[in-house]
Amino acid sequence: MGKRVPHHDGSPLYVSTQTPELGDVVRVRVRVPSDFGPVHSIRTRSNPDHEPHFTDATLVASTGGWDWWEAPLRVENPVHGYRFLFVLEDGSTGWLGSSGYSLIETRDSEDFKFVSYPAPPPWAKNTVMYQIFPDRFARSSEADGRELPIWAEPAEWTDEPIHIGPSTARQFYGGDLLGIEQKLDHLVDLGVTMVYLTPVFPAHSNHRYDALSFTTVDPLLGGDDALISLVDAAHARGLSVIGDLTSNHSGDAHEWFTSSHLTPGAPESEFYYWLDPEQKSYVSWLGVPSLPKFNWAAPELRRRFIEGEHSVVAKWLKAPYNFDGWRIDVANMTGRYLDQDLNAEVRQTIRKTMIDVNPDTILLGESTNDALGDFEGDGWHGAMTYANFTRPIWGWLSKRVEKSWFFGLPYGTIPSYTGLDVFEAHQRFAAGFPWRVRLHNMNALDTHDTARFRTSALDGAVPVAFGMSVTLPGIPVVFAGDEFGLVGDDGEHSRSPMPWDERDASASTIDLYTQLIHLRRDHVALNEGGIRWLHAGEDVLVYVREHADECVLVVAARAAFDVEVELDGHPELLWGETDATDSRLWGDGPSFTVWRLPGIVLPSF
Repeated sequence: MGKRVPHHDGSPLYVSTQTPELGDVVRVRVRVPSDFGPVHSIRTRSNPDHEPHFTDATLVASTGGWDWWEAPLRVENPVHGYRFLFVLEDGSTGWLGSSGYSLIETRDSEDFKFVSYPAPPPWAKNTVMYQIFPDRFARSSEADGRELPIWAEPAEWTDEPIHIGPSTARQFYGGDLLGIEQKLDHLVDLGVTMVYLTPVFPAHSNHRYDALSFTTVDPLLGGDDALISLVDAAHARGLSVIGDLTSNHSGDAHEWFTSSHLTPGAPESEFYYWLDPEQKSYVSWLGVPSLPKFNWAAPELRRRFIEGEHSVVAKWLKAPYNFDGWRIDVANMTGRYLDQDLNAEVRQTIRKTMIDVNPDTILLGESTNDALGDFEGDGWHGAMTYANFTRPIWGWLSKRVEKSWFFGLPYGTIPSYTGLDVFEAHQRFAAGFPWRVRLHNMNALDTHDTARFRTSALDGAVPVAFGMSVTLPGIPVVFAGDEFGLVGDDGEHSRSPMPWDERDASASTIDLYTQLIHLRRDHVALNEGGIRWLHAGEDVLVYVREHADECVLVVAARAAFDVEVELDGHPELLWGETDATDSRLWGDGPSFTVWRLPGIVLPSF
């Protein structure tokens, strides 16, 4: 990546507090290579109330070939942007923002950001998530005695998922909540810390995103008592559990919809978008008639669903259910239709309700593309998104498979990325988030909505890809079955039942995931530390997560590499097999290697 340049990322090394309030004076630091060139001055440039304001920085430390400058900033807006202006002794200038160092003025959207909204729960930045699709995870003996609804098409646990045609949403394996509870020890052994359950409410499909009620747990899963038992058992093992809500739509069998469909004047009529006076036709998610879209201009919908202690949002966070938070489905579309945009009001209301009921809860929102605009800390703590991690990693570490699936593109069009492309995509879509939002974005290789990464992965690439999931800023994600080496051609095909009888045969893959998950959990730099990229080449990426207590150096390679770097100390091998000195890294690929370096010791703020 060439000559070292100034660096700042919003992490605790660079910012005096991660929880500022309006009016607080926060001290920010920027590090400058000692060989960068004689610096005349450094100033911060903020934009409070959209009017530029500058403060002067002073040199506070010189260590390890870096000069550290510090400046005070007053937080004057809930999202307060700032950047650094450099003036060199030769009269030249430069700007440092979230997208990097630039010789020309950068856009406000590229500023670093303070966020004065209520902070995420402290435990969330140390999270490793495990996603469970309940119908396919584990089936208890109690499932045998349950009468199946008319929509369900029963399947044997070893049957292949039907992923094309009308039976896709009807194929029913009968996984239930007691089955999940009986397998919690597997999750503890794996090392994950959070269970994310896709919807548990009654519905007319196996995925349950077409809820017919939000006030009870599906009897096919064991009902309310089974959820209470599962969450209690998870908490006893140190696991948190979050649920899944569809804020964008209900099912067409939902009690609110059936009471208003073809019934003008019904109290629930204002909950949906009707296209004719008879309330026969309506707006739905992507035109799918079974998923009618909510109209969040309706005060009563807000009261029942998201606002106050008696709402749906609140109910499942309180005893006896005690969810630890929510993942919100289709968060990006919620409240948006034609000229109406109520997304901010909805997400802020959801979070206010959560704070009032239990502030020690997390709120994650699905946003499948560029998530930056909605994720500045006023509601969602982090994004379930694919642009900043998933898609770049797939592009770099996938084979050119003729009939491959790739996020809505025509089949066979997985892009071919270099490592530099991965770096640039990650910077473009991740660096603009406020730092504490960035720590809570989901680093998912795959989910229930995608093909499995392993399906088209290069030979030997899984350790590289999952290694990056656990070492880049964000929440690592394991979709149930990844640790067994499952494959799937698309989202529906990837929802395979867990092959518990093949656990021994999958021992090496399970061990790989276990080792990398514990690597993440054991090192504070990987949970809280900043990130600085050292090298991006066609076949190798090198970055370091930096913290006062330790630094962690990461090398992800898809082919043989030999690169020169400048390290602050001699590397101590933590995981992997490639070689390093304090100025050179080399080895074969695909490979993933992690070293420990000394922490960065600076004067206190």
